Amino acid sequence: MVYRMIFNQTAYFGRGAIKEIPKEAKSRGFKKAFIVSDPVLVKNGTVKKVTDVLDEAQIPYEIFDDVQPNPPVENIQHGVEEFKKSGADFLIGLGGGSPQDTCKGIGIVVANPEFSDVLSLEGVADTKHPSVPIFGVPTTAGTASETTINYVITDTAHKRKFVAVDPHDIPLVAFVDPDLTDGMPRGLKVATGLDALTHAIESVITPGAWSLSDALSMQTIRMIAKNLAKSVEGDKEAGEQMAYASYITGMSYSNVGLGLVHGMAHPLGGRLGVAHGVANGILLAPVMEYNKDYSGEKYRDIADAFEIPDAYTGDLEHVREEAVQAVAKLTRDLGNPTKISEVGATEADLKPLAHDAFVDVCTPGNPRKPTEEEIYELYSSLM
Repeated sequence: MVYRMIFNQTAYFGRGAIKEIPKEAKSRGFKKAFIVSDPVLVKNGTVKKVTDVLDEAQIPYEIFDDVQPNPPVENIQHGVEEFKKSGADFLIGLGGGSPQDTCKGIGIVVANPEFSDVLSLEGVADTKHPSVPIFGVPTTAGTASETTINYVITDTAHKRKFVAVDPHDIPLVAFVDPDLTDGMPRGLKVATGLDALTHAIESVITPGAWSLSDALSMQTIRMIAKNLAKSVEGDKEAGEQMAYASYITGMSYSNVGLGLVHGMAHPLGGRLGVAHGVANGILLAPVMEYNKDYSGEKYRDIADAFEIPDAYTGDLEHVREEAVQAVAKLTRDLGNPTKISEVGATEADLKPLAHDAFVDVCTPGNPRKPTEEEIYELYSSLM
């Protein structure tokens, strides 16, 4: 078996990390930045924190803040047009998953114009050229887009999300600066934290997992189990650890894949507009229950990360259930919804959701291979 791992060329971590942006830009000969962000981050001053750094270094830039949540195909195409007009030679993806995924789509299409329809990027796209150089600057602690080879786009015409997997889209440099994640509202901390936890757990139990990916993902689970609840309540040190945890698991799941939680979460976002982390939080414990007999000994490690005393001594079936319940309890304690009916799903939605989940690019990474009917039953159980 041969394993491939793709990471950023360079990454910076710590408060004030964005101050390293000019040095990295100048060392690569870049002249002008095209900042991809969203209106909220412009309004709350987060974008200014980055532009102040660029101003001080006398690096010109343009801001593209027309990024929508769950960015649609048209968002990418508009960004491509604006980038071409700007005269910029590198991109800064500044934000959570939506701005960074939009940034990746822009960079890929500019470099590979034959994919200008964007829809043809679905799955493993056969692009020939690396993206326009990207600096990834996260403002949430969950998606890890700053270090992954994936991005998610919405096909609004068909009410679905699709995943593009492309080594050419990975940001050249990542800047994980907790000063930018401190200001997340409580609900966003919950959603993005549960997203990161889902990434870690799914990348541990996917069949493609191996020693290095396990080391990254299990460390992430330990960090999240210890810090997520504290971070949500405003503990800045815990929030800093969550920012790092998100990145660490991104290095893992980007390379070994995800599973049915993401396969089922994407249709909830595409059809019903449910925030991705919220959807993952609803689905994580139930899908862990569904997968538990196909997880080998790995739920022992997950149980240990949640400080369950008999993780390595108890009966395996019992420990597996303890791991599931630990995740379920954390989700409830954080106040995330636990039913898809709470986020607008109706009985009429179940069959289309199940179909979309069955064909989602993440679903084949699940350790237990579901039928479309089993996915329907899982959704139905969460009404």
